[in-house]
Amino acid sequence: MAKKTIRTGIVGAGFAATFHYSCLQRLYGTTADVVGVFAADAGQAAQYAKDRGIRAFDSLDALIDAVEVVHVCTPPVAHEETAVKALARDRFAIVEKPLTGYFGDGRADFNGDTFPKQRALDHALASIERIIAAEAKSKARILYAENWVYAPSIQKEREIIEKTGSQILWIHGEEAHSGSHAATYAYWKFSGGGVMIGKGCHPLTAALYLKRVEGLARDGRPIKPKAVSARAHAITRIPNFRDAGHIRCDYHDIDDFSLMHVVFEDGTVADIFASDIVLGGIHNWLEVAANNHRSLCNINPNTAMQTYNPREEYFKDIYTVEKIGTKQGWSCPSPDEDWFTGYPQEMEAFYRAIAYNDPIETPTALAADCISTIYCAYVSNENHGAEVPIRSF
Repeated sequence: MAKKTIRTGIVGAGFAATFHYSCLQRLYGTTADVVGVFAADAGQAAQYAKDRGIRAFDSLDALIDAVEVVHVCTPPVAHEETAVKALARDRFAIVEKPLTGYFGDGRADFNGDTFPKQRALDHALASIERIIAAEAKSKARILYAENWVYAPSIQKEREIIEKTGSQILWIHGEEAHSGSHAATYAYWKFSGGGVMIGKGCHPLTAALYLKRVEGLARDGRPIKPKAVSARAHAITRIPNFRDAGHIRCDYHDIDDFSLMHVVFEDGTVADIFASDIVLGGIHNWLEVAANNHRSLCNINPNTAMQTYNPREEYFKDIYTVEKIGTKQGWSCPSPDEDWFTGYPQEMEAFYRAIAYNDPIETPTALAADCISTIYCAYVSNENHGAEVPIRSF
């Protein structure tokens, strides 16, 4: 079979757009011809294009018309509009997490602390329905970029579940670090919430995915989330928080700590933590307690490499691991951080799906269930942790 070349465009020119482009250079089953980029910040787009020798488009429509696939690397507030426009022109849309959400009522002074969270849930579900409807009418489809699903440790756990007929009894997962680097993340109107969605979506989707795998392997149908109870807090915004300069604390109206307790259709459970108050770099892991095995999936950090550095300056030009505060002393440098976190694997899968119609591990229904669960969790938190039923897709 001849190796196919696919014309590609990137929407957004920030952090996600940077690693998407990097991963496209590692495709082996297909070739991505990155035609150009469009971003709301024209200056940022121009610099992004110049650095990579590609074209900066002056409109989203022009970019979409020039390509076969669109990478949606914008803040979440623009995900639905961009993806639906791409699908309407029969272009595949690779959409960064979270798929969609609720981003306020359009007022400049919208405050995420004060509105009823049922409104967020209703609007998010309506957004999901519009995206699914657009996908149903299109010759293309959504490719949901949840890298945790494609992380090697999660995929190894998938193999164990499928080959041994495991029943997952409890999943325990977390994503945490010392705060997002994106300025817009501080505001609900741009991010659709705080850590419960911005970070919690990763371990949550991995948990939903593995229960889906279990159900399909044993009974031919996914096991869906049924209900959630949750708590969320804004710890860096409490009056007595003492800022020592290590944790981001300029959030406007979002949570920086959350936990979700998810109950599945079969009565099994998952507990998902997310926070912006943890020092020492990224803390991404998932533990699976099954009826026939137990797995610890250490995504970041892991001990593939451990290094002792006696002086900070020795490693001044050496990348070790994301968001680590110091390179002195013992650390766990990642030999290939992108690979351990699943970024190149998801891009390879997506481009094989586009070129050869290969299957993917992250269907739109999985992304939709993640969003539904999280906004139900915000409703639960507003009601002091009361359980809320989840609508699954």
